[in-house]
This record gives sequence, structure tokens and C-alpha cells, in this order.
Amino acid sequence: QVQLVESGGALVQAGGSLRLSCQASGRTFSRDTMGWFRQAPGKEREFVATTNWISGSTYSAYYADSVKGRFTISRDNAKNTLDLQMNSLKPEDTAVYFCAASYGTGYRRRRDQYDYWGQGTQVTVSS
Repeated sequence: QVQLVESGGALVQAGGSLRLSCQASGRTFSRDTMGWFRQAPGKEREFVATTNWISGSTYSAYYADSVKGRFTISRDNAKNTLDLQMNSLKPEDTAVYFCAASYGTGYRRRRDQYDYWGQGTQVTVSS
């Protein structure tokens, strides 16, 4: 049974940093696309970042315009984890953050392109 468990969410002041982590179990995702989404109160779940396998040990990363330059997605295949380093946080980054994984590789930023989801972790940025 595949499970994704997020951790690292917290209350932080604007300008601060957080590192989210997602622990996968049940299968490895070393060559599968993984990503982060977020959902603010009253809003739809939106794409944040994704990383997909290219070849060998090379992966690409893509970001939503709203987080580009501030967030960094990374993965540790030995530990089967996916991280999201978030710097220069803003109040508008407040949301529940979800880890997601899909079968196969390729650039994916739509929710329906992902097969597995975690339960989410709350990030609150105060002004």
C-alpha cells in the first residue's frame, strides 16, 4: 500500500523559511514524477512545484510563477523522500501543502496527473 506522509508545516513569520518533507512508502518513486500542491482556505488546490526524471541521475524541476526563486524542490531516492525548501515566505503562501506522486515520468502540473496524495501539512505565514 502506497503512502505519502508530509511533515514540517508550522507557523512562521513573513520572510522566514520552512522545509517540508514527504516520506513515501509502499513503493519507490525514483523514476516517477513527484510534486507539491497547496490549498488555501476557500480556494482550489494549486500546483506549486514538480520534479521529474530525465535520465541517469538527472531530474528537472518546475515551479509555479508565484514561488519561483523562493522555493526549491528536491528528492532523495535513497530515503524515498521529497522535500520543499521554502524561503522568503509571504502571508499568501499560507495553505495546506500536499505531496503527490504519479506513475511514470514527464512534466506534470495538473492534479489529475497524479495518482497518490498525502494528507497535507499546514503552513501558516503571519504578517
